[in-house]
Amino acid sequence: MSKRNATEITGELLEGITTGRFPVGSLLPTEFELCEQFGASRYTIRAVLQALQDMGLVSRRKNVGTRVEAAQPRPVFKPTLASVEDLMQFGQAHRRVVQSVDTVKAPPDVAADLGGGPDARWLRISSVRLDDDASAAPMAWTDIYIDAGYADIGPIVRDTPDVLVSSLIESRHGRCIAEIEQKVRASTLQDARIGRALGLEPGAPVLKIVRRYFDEAGDTFEVSVTTHPAETFSVVTRMKRSAG
Repeated sequence: MSKRNATEITGELLEGITTGRFPVGSLLPTEFELCEQFGASRYTIRAVLQALQDMGLVSRRKNVGTRVEAAQPRPVFKPTLASVEDLMQFGQAHRRVVQSVDTVKAPPDVAADLGGGPDARWLRISSVRLDDDASAAPMAWTDIYIDAGYADIGPIVRDTPDVLVSSLIESRHGRCIAEIEQKVRASTLQDARIGRALGLEPGAPVLKIVRRYFDEAGDTFEVSVTTHPAETFSVVTRMKRSAG
């Protein structure tokens, strides 16, 4: 028999459980027997059994085996993650005012994400984000760190602040976003530049959003650190019931 992948094996066992071929209370074949039956590795079979367990269909006990516990998968709720396009659209939703463009050493945590060593220097583009109400205080401060070799982008960002830095890197240097990693964490304000712009005192509570931009080779080519006053930012997640 030709080898089967984990998705195919999971589907076949799921069908066997839901149709009663493996009734509730019965044991599935052993890992060794499933390996033989499907021509699969033990690693693959364990991944399949874990998937069935995550659905609430089976339980697994040492020296007992894999017992069928339910004939239908239980509802599983999963957050719907934003695509790269969704995230970029969000970035264009508010007015950006560039405050400075300079070459600096990145903070240690950012330098670790960028690579290149603690003494490497990066182009830093600092800006504030504003909503449509010109009288309102800035919503956030963003520091974007990119390779100093992309210095030609600096003047363009000043002249056309609404164009995303990642889009400029793509159009001028051919480096495209394949993936974005986003982390949101609570912090306290330490940077006087940001405090002056946002009207915050040192030590004020803030939320930081750190985004790493990866190219198709999986290398980081941009890191942005956005600081929000704690009361102006919230995360809302909607979860959808999975199929089945």
